Amino acid sequence: MGMNDREAGNLPLEALRLHLVTDSALCGARGMLAVVEAAVRGGVTCVQLREKSLDTRAFVERARALKAWLGPLGVPLLINDRVDVALACGADGVHVGQSDMAPEDVRRLMPGGLIGLSVESLAQLDAAERAPVDYYGISPVFATRSKHDAAPALGLDGLRAIRAGTRRPLVAIGGIDAGNAAQVMAAGADGLAVVSALCSSADPEAAARDLRARMSPGGRA
Repeated sequence: MGMNDREAGNLPLEALRLHLVTDSALCGARGMLAVVEAAVRGGVTCVQLREKSLDTRAFVERARALKAWLGPLGVPLLINDRVDVALACGADGVHVGQSDMAPEDVRRLMPGGLIGLSVESLAQLDAAERAPVDYYGISPVFATRSKHDAAPALGLDGLRAIRAGTRRPLVAIGGIDAGNAAQVMAAGADGLAVVSALCSSADPEAAARDLRARMSPGGRA
């Protein structure tokens, strides 16, 4: 079953093809919204707002501003971890980790939302398969500096092993850039999620366009 054949939360999962996870510090003086706008012009299909340092009110305000801009473009907004913020801003969904709110509770609160769950090892897959989620964030594929509490890197072999164990869509994250995007897709990912490759880029639009080209069958090596 291809990703175009699946839907979740009334969103085709092609929307997760290239997933920007925001990092305000890496966006620098340009500001997060400017980076998001450029990356979406370049082909980003989904934005996950990740804010570890903002207080709740500021987080909600930022999320609402982003949702107002992304909504008319048909680009879904996911909120990292914070289901309360997702509900307050009318986000399309939420992505949770292994220690965040249980997926069953998230689904009760967001019955029509797009829900992603981080899977960091093959050992976590059995429980994940019973959870009411729409896709897995496979993390981290490679070592990453953008998440200080990341689990050990899975590598391409780890990604392949998880791919063999599930029919659910896989969005790979962790150390992914233009140099390895094609390999990650070939190992079984349905989509890619990136942080530094876009937030740290001098030209996020061009960087997103390059990633999309390399993700396509027959794309640049």
